[in-house]
Amino acid sequence: MPSRKIDIIDGRAALDAVRRADAAGEKPQRTDLATTVRYLLQLLDEKAPGNSVEVRVPPFGAVQVIQGPRHTRGTPPNVVEMDAATWIAVATGREHWADAAASGRVSASGTRADLSDVLPLRP
Repeated sequence: MPSRKIDIIDGRAALDAVRRADAAGEKPQRTDLATTVRYLLQLLDEKAPGNSVEVRVPPFGAVQVIQGPRHTRGTPPNVVEMDAATWIAVATGREHWADAAASGRVSASGTRADLSDVLPLRP
C-alpha cells in the first residue's frame, strides 16, 4: 500500500468516475482506476488488518490483511490475485466473492484466501 492514505472524498470520486465510465461502456481513465483500486485495498486493510493474506491487484497495488501468522519473506502461503475490474466488483458488492472465484477471475491459494467474510466493503 502507498504510505499516503487516500482521502475518502478522492476515493469516492474515483470510484464514481469508474462507475460512470463502465455505465457508458467506456474504459475508465487509468488514474481513476488506480485510485479506486488503492482506495478499496486501503478500506480492506482498515476492515481486516493483519498479515496472513496478501491481496494483489496488479499493477495497481497489494496489501496484507487478515489476522494470523505473519508472512515476511518469499511468496506468502495465502495469496489472492485478480484484475482491477474484478476487485472493484467484489469489493463493492456488484459481484459475490464466490461467483468471481468460481468463474476463475480470482486466483486464491492457501487456507485463509477466502475473502467472503470481509467483502463487500462499504466505500
